[in-house]
Amino acid sequence: MTNFKITDKFIKNFKVPVFSFTVEASNVLALYSDTEMQTDLLNGLVSSREAVIFDWRDGLYGRLTVEDNLAFYHKWFNCQTPLPEILVLFQLHKCAGNYLNKCSFSEIRRVYYAKYFMSSTHNKPLVFLEPVHGVDVLTMDTYLNMIRELQAMHASILVLVTNLEHALLIGNQAFKMNEKGLHTIEMEESGEEKSTAQATKPSVANLYKIPAKVDDKVILFDPTEVDFIESQEGKAHIIINNESFALDSTLVEIEKKLEVYGFFRCHRSYIVNLQKVREIITWSKNTYSLKIDNQVESTIPLSRTKIQEIQGIFNLK
Repeated sequence: MTNFKITDKFIKNFKVPVFSFTVEASNVLALYSDTEMQTDLLNGLVSSREAVIFDWRDGLYGRLTVEDNLAFYHKWFNCQTPLPEILVLFQLHKCAGNYLNKCSFSEIRRVYYAKYFMSSTHNKPLVFLEPVHGVDVLTMDTYLNMIRELQAMHASILVLVTNLEHALLIGNQAFKMNEKGLHTIEMEESGEEKSTAQATKPSVANLYKIPAKVDDKVILFDPTEVDFIESQEGKAHIIINNESFALDSTLVEIEKKLEVYGFFRCHRSYIVNLQKVREIITWSKNTYSLKIDNQVESTIPLSRTKIQEIQGIFNLK
């Protein structure tokens, strides 16, 4: 596979500063943006015909079984990987005899993964649109495994997402694109940073409210209300049940104030309320997430350098 260069020529309807980035062979680059800009970029990529777009619009055969669907495409793409191996690789062996129109959303998405994997023997970069939106944990893990297989085949992979956590989870590199241009999203801590969570549970402290801006008002939130805090363009935003409220401070500044309330810097771009953590998810040996106990069951990245620390906090060692 050759390197894949993206420039502002792919953006037709938005006035953004000139930008350029390259998706190198055997690399996965995730691009986070809003839906409107994502659609515009996707249309530019389709028009250019410089990459293969996987956007879920090409249909499968609902009246055929999972195995029959894959057998058809296995022959069509002259795939050299044996079909039984494909079924196991994509966690479809247990539902192979089920008709596609009776399968769950996640099962259907894994059939798409298998189809795209079998078709990806050509020498063009691969672009995936929202590949893990709405899928279950098994399907997320299956996609990550497929990505690793494609990397071993020296593929250049671009993933377009509207979820920041997905960008951090999937990509070796991650960018955010908006009307101001292109911005690098920091993926991981560099070097040895001092731990910011010294206690295993929140301690009693002086009264403290978190001031957040909503239009021309300032709302004061109790720390116990907050699910997590994320960095967006250098500024901290508190998240409460998927609602975001901007803070007039950086992540480092708010971190120091909240550590006594049981907040933990789980990633360079995230601080989590430990009381809201429901589950530690292991996607692979070096990829982790935290599931939050809120209405939308949010998931946020957990740095691989923080896994032992948080296991110690919860006495999981």
